Amino acid sequence: MRLTSLGSGYKALVIGASGSIGQAFCQLLRADPNCVGVRELSRRSSPALDLETPASIAEAAAALADEGPYQLILHSAGLLHRDGIAPEKSLSAIEADALQAVFQVNALGPALVLRHFLPLLDKQGAMAMLSAKVGSIGDNRLGGWYAYRASKAALNMLIKTAAIELARSKPKARLLSLHPGTVISPLSQPFRGATDARPAELAAAQMLQVIDRLGPQHSGSFHAYDGQPLPW
Repeated sequence: MRLTSLGSGYKALVIGASGSIGQAFCQLLRADPNCVGVRELSRRSSPALDLETPASIAEAAAALADEGPYQLILHSAGLLHRDGIAPEKSLSAIEADALQAVFQVNALGPALVLRHFLPLLDKQGAMAMLSAKVGSIGDNRLGGWYAYRASKAALNMLIKTAAIELARSKPKARLLSLHPGTVISPLSQPFRGATDARPAELAAAQMLQVIDRLGPQHSGSFHAYDGQPLPW
């Protein structure tokens, strides 16, 4: 794979690099002859970035400031389930602690990522954050999954709003919300449809191609891995 919209010699930053899609992004970018460097951030990196520790987000951005600007920034971290947290099937399953944890990882933490890392984006660069189709209010036909749906809808609003502000200072840059589809990963494994999941390498490659095709006029938009626009 060779990305062409970022020019030759572009630098990439992957946040959430320890996850299945994050690892796939890093592997593909390192194989791109136009990419001269890939910086990985995760809870285990140095500097570390933990979405549930807000101070670490600012500290990681400050530590990387001298390395910028980055022509490509990817945010691939998210939370659907873990011990004590599972997608709710009904209102009666909503618990405050779980709701707060999911929002922290999927919306509040990413809001701080936008605050601290958009200044590190090149004036003609691209930043993409992984959202989810279930975060689409217009596409919600099944209900359930309250925390995950609502947190991803909140993320989409953050991205759209930040893209408007970004256009004032960097009109040639683009900020995108992407739906990766169902991917073979610990996140999707317990759920219906996991048997039809795609390899993370394929999903990452498809999303990189979408990023490469979309221009500044698409900043603030919401697209699926196949390039199709999604309703808010």
